Amino acid sequence: MTLQPNTIELMARARADLRMGLGVVLVGPDGGALVFSAETLTAARLAAARTLGAPVVALTARRAETLKARAYDGDVARVLLPADAGLGWVTALADPAGDLATPMKGPLASERGGDAGLHRAAIRLCKAARLLPAALVVRVPDAAGLAHGSGLTLLPAPEVERLSLAASPLNGVIDARLPMEVSDAGRLHVFRPENGGEEHYAIEVGEPDRAAPVLARLHSACFTGDVMGSLKCDCGPQLRGALAQMGAEGAGVLLYLNQEGRGIGLANKMRAYSLQDQGFDTVEANHRLGFEDDERDFRIGAALLRRLGFSRARLLTNNPRKVAMLDRNGIEVVERVPLRVGRGAHNTAYLDTKAAKSGHLL
Repeated sequence: MTLQPNTIELMARARADLRMGLGVVLVGPDGGALVFSAETLTAARLAAARTLGAPVVALTARRAETLKARAYDGDVARVLLPADAGLGWVTALADPAGDLATPMKGPLASERGGDAGLHRAAIRLCKAARLLPAALVVRVPDAAGLAHGSGLTLLPAPEVERLSLAASPLNGVIDARLPMEVSDAGRLHVFRPENGGEEHYAIEVGEPDRAAPVLARLHSACFTGDVMGSLKCDCGPQLRGALAQMGAEGAGVLLYLNQEGRGIGLANKMRAYSLQDQGFDTVEANHRLGFEDDERDFRIGAALLRRLGFSRARLLTNNPRKVAMLDRNGIEVVERVPLRVGRGAHNTAYLDTKAAKSGHLL
């Protein structure tokens, strides 16, 4: 038995460190590096990092494309930090808020040659921390010594990559009776992932038969739509419509997955909204931020249905990707049940973009 944290626990610690502006030390086959989130970096820590080596800003290929920076590593660009560049320069590379006001940020020089594993792992950690996917990376000769001497979290970059791509096991925390408007017989289950990520919820409506295909909905959390009644999306109407249909049929399961903003978090979703106000559509806004069209992990939904004892589903969705992901992960989708609700003047362009660029059947 050991009291030392394992790699999964250290990754949870690293996510918190990055959110608070602390650095994290990554080590890989070709050496080690000190990394910071570009979003939470301070001028003082940037100055301290410069005393250790030559920093670069690691960006996703999506963000690099917007900035016309070369992504020699395919999915990652390593942009060299000029000697006279300060914190504002780093922030401008990471955050597209000022792109239209100051479009000329270059010419930007990108590092090429060598391995980008440390930079890729740094971006993975930033994404997992729900921060902008951009990191300041400084290679250091004695990474382990730096971590031990400064108290910084030390992580193996290959393990960060592997664990970031793996589905974290989910543990049931508690379930309890929950009478609802659509059914007096409701039950809420809370599940907690082992990697320290956000908890996810399963809401049973009625008493679904485990031997029959369950009417199910994978619903990603949407604070603006579900809680505030936002007219910019159709999430709130979809949530209420799915529950109403389950109530009308007498049984169903709604999985409420904490993957706000297609998996980028509420703060980044609001950044995307701000970009949409500048004229970009949903997908374009995500790309300018450095994210893919959709960063959600629907394997979570399959895992929750299996934990609840279901193997077949009638899935309430307009998204064929959800159907395919459940089928690949052990849940047979015997029927896709359309859920076309909530179209209005404020979200017509949003829904059209979902159909044209994300393949939603609307």
